[in-house]
Amino acid sequence: MSSNHDLPAQFRVKPDTRIRLHDYDPGWTGKHESKEDAEELIAHNLQRLTDVQDLLWASERYAVLIVLQAMDTAGKDGLIKHVMSGVNPQSCQVFSFKQPSAEELEHDFLWRYTKCLPARGRIGIFNRSYYEEVLVVRVHPEWLEKQRLPHPEPGRALWQDRYQDINHFEKHLVRNGTVILKFFLHLSKKEQKERLLARLDNPKKHWKFSEADLAERAHWQEYVQAYEDALSATSTGPAPWYIIPADHKWVSRWLVSEILATTIEELDLKMPPPTKEQQAALEKARRMLEQE
Repeated sequence: MSSNHDLPAQFRVKPDTRIRLHDYDPGWTGKHESKEDAEELIAHNLQRLTDVQDLLWASERYAVLIVLQAMDTAGKDGLIKHVMSGVNPQSCQVFSFKQPSAEELEHDFLWRYTKCLPARGRIGIFNRSYYEEVLVVRVHPEWLEKQRLPHPEPGRALWQDRYQDINHFEKHLVRNGTVILKFFLHLSKKEQKERLLARLDNPKKHWKFSEADLAERAHWQEYVQAYEDALSATSTGPAPWYIIPADHKWVSRWLVSEILATTIEELDLKMPPPTKEQQAALEKARRMLEQE
């Protein structure tokens, strides 16, 4: 089965492009009409990921950082569980960032994320990320008070400065061997309502429900504006954003697995040849085993 190497471009936000989320269909399914239609593609992509992860780990030349952002209930946790199911957990780490601690608030807004960056040969997943500092903090500017900034005014200049800081930070990472893939799971307000109701209707999902979800839903349009500004300002050539339709969970899993596998494959990694010392050790081990 061949992969569609043109697929990533359909969802990539071009640099210096002003985007409006209403131009993107969160219910997009492509030519597939059901989850069953995409299952074979997803399974194929998971096998591709298994293969390229071995090359990534063995070569130790690149790290991969996956950034996931979305409205509540968009399916970030499930996507991580399904897409990374074929990946060796020894070389993959997931970090879910909550409200910053007292220690983290004593540092700049990128500090706590820098500590969690993946090493070469490994995949790191940020379930929410430093982008919260231009999203939720923008919607709730009162949170800036805890950061004790010298110039904390939550005006346009502050957010523009943070976009610039993020772009410089990501450019530095890419220059030093980190491949950055940023996915915004684009969920409709109607579908979020259905998923919240499903949590209320199913006792097994009550633990997922939080009153904070409803409180944040009341700020829906403010989040839309914050996302549009952030995606427009921070989708760059080295670190692009992908707007992924998320009303159907199987679609987002298919697309993210496709884009991730394709991106790592395009690094054209090779197994490193053994050094003279390693080759000698291999030959010695073979002789010893054959002589037993």
